[in-house]
Amino acid sequence: MNQPLVLHIATADMGLRFLLLEQLQAIQHAGYQVRGVASDGPYRAEVEAAGIPVDVIKMPRAVTPNRDLLALSQLVRLFRELKPTIVHTHNPKPGLLGQLAARIAGVPIIINTIHGFYFHEHSSVNQRRFYIAMEKIAARCSHAILSQNREDLNAALALKIARPEQISFLGNGINLQMFDRRAVSQADIQAARQDLGIPADAQVIGAVGRLVAEKGYHELFQACQQLMATRPNLYLLVVGPEEPNKADGLTAATAAKYGIAERTHFAGMRRDMPVLYRLMDVLAHPSYREGFPRAPMEATAMGVPVVASDIRGCRETVVHSLNGMLVPVRDAAALAHSLGRMIDDRVLREAFARLTRRVAQREFDQQRVFDRVLLTYAKQLQAHGLAVPEPIQSQASH
Repeated sequence: MNQPLVLHIATADMGLRFLLLEQLQAIQHAGYQVRGVASDGPYRAEVEAAGIPVDVIKMPRAVTPNRDLLALSQLVRLFRELKPTIVHTHNPKPGLLGQLAARIAGVPIIINTIHGFYFHEHSSVNQRRFYIAMEKIAARCSHAILSQNREDLNAALALKIARPEQISFLGNGINLQMFDRRAVSQADIQAARQDLGIPADAQVIGAVGRLVAEKGYHELFQACQQLMATRPNLYLLVVGPEEPNKADGLTAATAAKYGIAERTHFAGMRRDMPVLYRLMDVLAHPSYREGFPRAPMEATAMGVPVVASDIRGCRETVVHSLNGMLVPVRDAAALAHSLGRMIDDRVLREAFARLTRRVAQREFDQQRVFDRVLLTYAKQLQAHGLAVPEPIQSQASH
């Protein structure tokens, strides 16, 4: 029985668990052996319990030459030992190190998913040059590149990072059965409000993302400071982990500096996201840089309108006046204006809610993403004269 081995390389176990696990399982069901490679952490056991073995190699997000060289040598050793047919990398650091190591180790097929370039419209000239150079080096190693958003694809071609025949659009998606407002009961919503200390009749602005300045939290806190001054029933719910090791890491104390601590609730990492989205009247996503963000997709599927930055990535998930509003990046006043419109106009919110689910069903079904990945694998296997495996279901029926 032909079962090509596929290794998926990510920065951290959190990425394997929350961004890739269902994709890895779909690849497994299509007849491939699948393993993950990432830095260790509290979620590795969950990935392995779901049937995906994980090999631990530490790859910090920051540029750390000595540790990066160590990670590169460890990846080469691992690839030579496991002899994968396909190495599939994710995120900039694993994309560079993983693909270089795969080339050195002689892996037959190397694929990279672009989740979002580090350089963007507001990067300094030096940052832009550095990250473009790194992407070009990584792309030299790729047999196929999958871009989650169309603007990154166009940028890759315009900047000659990738060749037209090498890169294709992947998109991004979520589990639409999980993110469905019909699956959340009123009792669940009431229990969550009580647990978080949010009054039953409060209006709620939500934010979902890592607690770093890059996600636009300073602008959000400033906007909420303005809005809460005239709306005593307005609360902010922030969902996401703290990142104390990041230079722009924030804590709950940051909200206190804006005088909104009493009406701001920091929920940390949560497993009940569908319930928390049902608490929200609107999702704020004022990020500075994105690839193809999940939170706006999830909110859209749950019937929650989104106010997001008008940047590459967010424009893939939010269509202005269809499932939300786009505002200039780093503009707290514009953010406050659009959030205020949503909060104050119930008819507008309900109109958006009716549209958003249809947008999600049309644009954000993760099964289409899985199918595109598997099609890419099949094309690459055939191009290299290798057999495409039969799905497990087909094997079971023989």
